[in-house]
Amino acid sequence: MIGDFDDIFARLKAKLPTRWFGGVTDSMPLLDGVLSGIATLLSFVYALYGYAKLQARIATATDGWLDMIAADFFGPTGLLRKAGQSDTSYRLVILANLFREKATRAAIVNILTSLTGRAPTIIEPMRPADTGAYGAPNIGYGVAGAYGSLSIPYQAFVIAYRPVSNAGIASVAGYGIPTGAYSTPSRAEYASLTMVTGGVSDADIFAAIDAVKPAGTIVWTRVSN
Repeated sequence: MIGDFDDIFARLKAKLPTRWFGGVTDSMPLLDGVLSGIATLLSFVYALYGYAKLQARIATATDGWLDMIAADFFGPTGLLRKAGQSDTSYRLVILANLFREKATRAAIVNILTSLTGRAPTIIEPMRPADTGAYGAPNIGYGVAGAYGSLSIPYQAFVIAYRPVSNAGIASVAGYGIPTGAYSTPSRAEYASLTMVTGGVSDADIFAAIDAVKPAGTIVWTRVSN
């Protein structure tokens, strides 16, 4: 392999005059000992260079460097790696959040659904589709609709729901569960332990909303079971 001990040792020995030091395959104990020390050091440097090169891109970064990339983009506590989460799984989470839709109603729905597996209820007081209207089919006392107001612009009320299970894989039904049908909100799929997410705290939910809500807006949030 290019850059490993054998490769560098052969390259070094090939540069020496063969009439004095023999060919690459000739045994020269003293010379080979000296060249082995040099080749060991240079192969380590080359391997370190290759490792450092990988850490320069999200697609190839590994280990703690992937955590540092997440901290650079999302802050020290913005997107922490879950306990036991693999590099591949964590990388997908970073990329998903890096290109996630933001500053829209759909952004809040998507991030909470991804986090908890349950879509939130969102009410914008200035949006008739949420509040209903007199004579409209989307209003009924105690059944549908909500109080609307034009005096609280740029504000919304969100009811976020905690995960049904405190650990698992969002939107994926367990083995033998009837709801695990193809293309349904709760589906079944082949999974691994690296896909299991730990418990989602209320703080995680608040942080998720804050990460995608439009600047200059107020999102009043209630967390419910």
